[in-house]
Amino acid sequence: MLNILISAIKVIFLLGILVFIHELGHFTVAKIFKVRVNEFAIGFGPTLWKKQGKQTKYALRLIPLGGFVSMEGEEERSESEGSFSEAKVYKKILIVAAGAIVNIIFAIILYFFLVWYYNDLSYAFMGIKDFVFSIWLSLKMLFTGGVSINEMMGPVGISSVVAKTSGIADFIYILSVISLSLGVTNLLPFPPLDGGKIVLLIIEGITKKPINPKVENIIQMTGFVLIILLSIIVANNDILRIIK
Repeated sequence: MLNILISAIKVIFLLGILVFIHELGHFTVAKIFKVRVNEFAIGFGPTLWKKQGKQTKYALRLIPLGGFVSMEGEEERSESEGSFSEAKVYKKILIVAAGAIVNIIFAIILYFFLVWYYNDLSYAFMGIKDFVFSIWLSLKMLFTGGVSINEMMGPVGISSVVAKTSGIADFIYILSVISLSLGVTNLLPFPPLDGGKIVLLIIEGITKKPINPKVENIIQMTGFVLIILLSIIVANNDILRIIK
């Protein structure tokens, strides 16, 4: 029972850190560009804790499997001051990309200090190169058919790996790998991932006008449904691997 509790704490702690720094990236860049953030939330579902700031409501929700930064004019166009929809396209792209970029930087810093501590500053730089290259190679194999869906790992599989970590170094290594994977995956040009949103914003910048909201909603919903279906397949495979 104690082992189960410890494993659950490790998983929740890891997910909480990664979600927090991801959403903090969006939040910080939005604030820099004076875009109004209505809510900064960690988790989904019922609210466990909330605090209303001068402009932003900060909330901690029950299900620790994600989070969000809700900006004025993000879902529906708004002409009010500080609206996301009224910001320049390059600012919107930087805001959307910030979460993934922070995850990648966080992962590289973690891995650098981990390798440096157990080896030395030269091995650390070499390790970072190999670390980043391994993720790039995995993505390349995924798109070229070198990796099948059966080999992919979702939240269930990741949780299983995190639960089996022993020692702080092992945990930090897994934290860095998942953070880098999360950052790179989020930049893939597939809606509703951040990369998909960036593609739509680039189109907006080229055409000099926003994409039709109805068309954008169809694109986002189609992508969302496909990701949900993929997540179900991957989760099923994760469970089958665990119980074997």
